[in-house]
Amino acid sequence: MANYNKVILIGNLTREPQLSYLPSQTSVCEFGMAINRAFKKQDGSEGKEICFVDCQMFGKRAEVVNKYFKKGDPIFIEGRLKFDSWQAQDGSKKSKLRVFVENFEFVGSRQESKPKEEPEQSFEEKYNLNDAPPMDDTQIPF
Repeated sequence: MANYNKVILIGNLTREPQLSYLPSQTSVCEFGMAINRAFKKQDGSEGKEICFVDCQMFGKRAEVVNKYFKKGDPIFIEGRLKFDSWQAQDGSKKSKLRVFVENFEFVGSRQESKPKEEPEQSFEEKYNLNDAPPMDDTQIPF
């Protein structure tokens, strides 16, 4: 029987990424995501649903996410579902389904949040071509 375990999500971080290290010094980053879904109900009204997902990633990419992302930032992730189960201190069995992130992409731009320092100049203004004398066809060498 064939199996396929692939997750692709775009959402916003729900909390600050938490970076830790394994005894082997491999970096581990854990963060939460919220994925919003808007839809139209049968009665015509608009519905909204939010899916909260816990994510975990390892290695250099984990350090990059920890360094450049903060709560509320949008992120695109690719990975797979991973089922973790453990026994709590009180003896009860616990389990959690999370996304094991294999790759990510920045979504949006950091420039959107920063005001532009100078208005963008046209090509003519940038190279001061507005003050150049007009050329006629006889001045073109070809």
